[in-house]
Amino acid sequence: MEELYHYLNHLTPISDKTWALIKGIFIRKELKKHDFFCKVDQVATKIAFLQIGIVRSFFTNKEGQEFNKNFFVAPALIGAYSSLITQSPNKLAQQALTNCTIWETDYAKIKQLFDSCPDLERLGRIMAEYYFVEKEMREVHLLTLEAKEYYKIFRQQYPTLEQHIPQYHIASFLGITPTQLSRIRAENL
Repeated sequence: MEELYHYLNHLTPISDKTWALIKGIFIRKELKKHDFFCKVDQVATKIAFLQIGIVRSFFTNKEGQEFNKNFFVAPALIGAYSSLITQSPNKLAQQALTNCTIWETDYAKIKQLFDSCPDLERLGRIMAEYYFVEKEMREVHLLTLEAKEYYKIFRQQYPTLEQHIPQYHIASFLGITPTQLSRIRAENL
């Protein structure tokens, strides 16, 4: 649980009082490879700190083709943020790509602490800003960069991910086919 404290405190200072309240509401759990943290068409209620492992966020089109939207590499926070905020059914699934250790809590419990813990509310705002910027940069990269350039950025952003997950997941994230990714990787080696 100390990893959670360091992760949160790195983003913005967390008081001892707030930490005492936070650590009392998180439960340690394990996700096996291929387990889902969030499923499509369910209203999300949980968030978690990913202490160990890799989780992907993805959607599936009508033809059954999957598209990876994001990768969460420990340490990270996971959860269906849009569903949590709007209380509407989730549109993206989150699935473990490796065995994972998480610390899970009800999002409602976090929200209850916002009034009495301004440092926690500030953390929530900072996280929202971070995810907004990350989403915007991903969209800009997908629309403006050639696959080769985007792959370089991907490798900088996720330097060890390629050793842990199948190539087709990376290709899906980059918006290209596995064959195209193989060609790009061959050029870069």
